Amino acid sequence: MLLIGAGWAEDHHDVEVQDESGRKLAAVNLPEGVTGIVGLHELVARHGGADLDPAEVVVGIETDRGSWVQALIASGYQVFAINPRQVNRFKERYASSGATSDKGDAHTLADMVRIDRAQLRAVAGDSEAAQAVKVVARAHQTLIWERTRTFQRLRSTLREYFPAALSAYADLTLTSTDALELLVKAPTPAAAEKLTRTQITAVLTRHRRRNRAAKAATVQAALREPQLGLPEQVTTAYAATATAHARLIIALNEQIAAMEEQVKAHFLAHPDAEIYLTMPGIAEITGARVLAEFGDDPNRYVSAKARKNYAGTSPVTRASGKSHTVQARYVRNNRLADALQAQAFSALRNSPGARRYYDKQRAREVGYNPALRQLGNRLVGILHGCLKTRTRYDEATAWSHHADLHAA
Repeated sequence: MLLIGAGWAEDHHDVEVQDESGRKLAAVNLPEGVTGIVGLHELVARHGGADLDPAEVVVGIETDRGSWVQALIASGYQVFAINPRQVNRFKERYASSGATSDKGDAHTLADMVRIDRAQLRAVAGDSEAAQAVKVVARAHQTLIWERTRTFQRLRSTLREYFPAALSAYADLTLTSTDALELLVKAPTPAAAEKLTRTQITAVLTRHRRRNRAAKAATVQAALREPQLGLPEQVTTAYAATATAHARLIIALNEQIAAMEEQVKAHFLAHPDAEIYLTMPGIAEITGARVLAEFGDDPNRYVSAKARKNYAGTSPVTRASGKSHTVQARYVRNNRLADALQAQAFSALRNSPGARRYYDKQRAREVGYNPALRQLGNRLVGILHGCLKTRTRYDEATAWSHHADLHAA
């Protein structure tokens, strides 16, 4: 068996090869791309021999994405994606200096897959369809996060020089393209005061707003409210800043809408989509995010508990002496946790069983978020059962046990 540590970087990879006893066989720097992969295969052939089974080559690397990882998996190697924080903690077992280097990381990764392989999670063998869903779902969510950050900057800027805009466009929602177009059209209090009702209505009409006349009147009145002013030169500088943020959000809105269509298309093309969409609280976008983070490798989760642990919905027990506490997991996949939280919240409205389960937790004086997290944990278990048996969600079957307890 060969144990390989691959320190991942943007344009190169420091690689160390060990045998089963931990003896260093080679330490090289390989380039990114085809040349690097060919070099790695040559190392394997040189030190493992022509008869070495690819499954006997174990690779530790600090990422689970990219062409290098896919090439390693396609070669039949065992590949373990190891979080950089785990690498740092492993180093602390043998040294406390805190020193770090790419070569040192490669050595540590090789040691980890040699010593602690049973405690590590192999990179899932997800299908190409699942990988595609993951790419677009994550990109879509990242764009939304970027829009939120940009909006917070815009809101902070408006509070400094043009607070009337915040109240004027509150009913339209300031992240909406029509409100942003009005802000770009009149980015200063003086210019906004001159906006006519006809101009405002024209923008609302172009974006198919309902009750346009009433909304235009409300916006115009709010923009003409008296407010404290700043020197003209300072106001002009603020206006330029706000305009830049507004134009950026308009562009993000356009790309988010386009990426949303991609998410739906890739998700609906996946064979598991039919099962996901039967689950309460899941539609195309939420379903795509959950599928993206769970993947579709049928051997990745050996039980419902394993899936719940990965999701971060199952609690953590901390027991020492007389102390015994049960706490939420805070080290988890935040993208998956957010999607499952959204699913649990939506399930309250369209699943009587989920509603009963949630109300039961609240009746035990469990807080809102912990009760929602417990519901999410239960839904993950149900999803696992549906995927394992390849059956659609059934309300009566999913909640039969809890329904009987409720009736009793």
